[in-house]
Amino acid sequence: MVLFNRPVDAHKPHVFWGEIAPSDHLLQIYENDMEYLAALGRFVSAGFRKNESVVVIATPWHLSALEKQLAGFDLEALRSRCQYLSLDAEETLSKFMVDGWPDAARFERCIVDVLKKASQNGRGVRAFGEMVALLWANGHHDATFHLEYLWHQLQRKQAFSLFCAYPKKGFTENSRLAVEKICQAHSRLIPACLATQ
Repeated sequence: MVLFNRPVDAHKPHVFWGEIAPSDHLLQIYENDMEYLAALGRFVSAGFRKNESVVVIATPWHLSALEKQLAGFDLEALRSRCQYLSLDAEETLSKFMVDGWPDAARFERCIVDVLKKASQNGRGVRAFGEMVALLWANGHHDATFHLEYLWHQLQRKQAFSLFCAYPKKGFTENSRLAVEKICQAHSRLIPACLATQ
């Protein structure tokens, strides 16, 4: 997949977040958690406003911080309709990792089940996954690229938008090449100005 960036109006971030296509695979490389959580909050809230379902697979700390941002939404009601599904990233990873490698069949079973719940009543689905960032942070770079590939293959079978975020500090050795390779696995790069406005 070739990285491309559609022209976006940096002064209207809500337009960008509201116009994400079902096949988009978004990437954010962030400087700090505040920047990352701001982007994630916009991604999720725009989905709710469009009556889409949102799946968030993240660390407990990030889930807690996100849900504080979403205080204007009735999360319990959204959960009861399977319109908001939050999963622990480490726990979800453990369901499909085999000997340090993402098993394709287990991954598909695990994630397809979640996406089926989310797409009830024909709703569009947005998903956020922090699992790739956890693998990357632990030095499992090849496993990270393979997991990105598995997500991409799943998007070819099922329509949903996907948002991935990586902390910039994780790109140390050969950082330029690593960033380029990560970017090539995504369709849109989120500019910092959209993440923080």
